[in-house]
Amino acid sequence: MSAGPGNERMQQADERMERLMGLLLRAGVMLAATVVIAGGAMYLADHRGTKVDYRYFAGHPISLRHPAELGGSTSIAVLDVGILLLVAVPIARVAFAVFAFVAERDWLYSAVSVFILAVLVWGMLRGR
Repeated sequence: MSAGPGNERMQQADERMERLMGLLLRAGVMLAATVVIAGGAMYLADHRGTKVDYRYFAGHPISLRHPAELGGSTSIAVLDVGILLLVAVPIARVAFAVFAFVAERDWLYSAVSVFILAVLVWGMLRGR
């Protein structure tokens, strides 16, 4: 069975979507890793020479619940932003899939992607 021109165009569109999605994932993870590494370097520079007591765990408050604290210049805020970016990468991938499937007029995969995106957003907003 020979492939018609419509089938070839569809295959090219699928390959283009896969390349763009891969680029989105790579760029997102690289950006998040860069921010986390920068935050880690800042943290180590800020705490140089600090004596560590391993007998007690001393966590830091979760600043991701307060968006006003994210833009701060502290090393912890930079680390938090990097982790937030890392969490946002798969969500951005699903959002991209919604638009890509709608553009291809693939309604079944569009509906599935919208459902998955809705579950992810609901989980983020509802999570404690």
